[in-house]
Amino acid sequence: MASRKDRILLGVCGGIAECFQTSSTLVRLVFFFGGGIFFWIYLYLAYKLPEDEYL
Repeated sequence: MASRKDRILLGVCGGIAECFQTSSTLVRLVFFFGGGIFFWIYLYLAYKLPEDEYL
């Protein structure tokens, strides 16, 4: 789920970090330095993941 409380752009990295119980900064670094394919994965997840229902 896309996070509502730990978001910078769309909450995708924050939601992934909550799911795997890791740092959202680490997930953001992987997406940032991962290259072009991670950009498209991020956009796909931003479109497909539902938003977190709880604050």
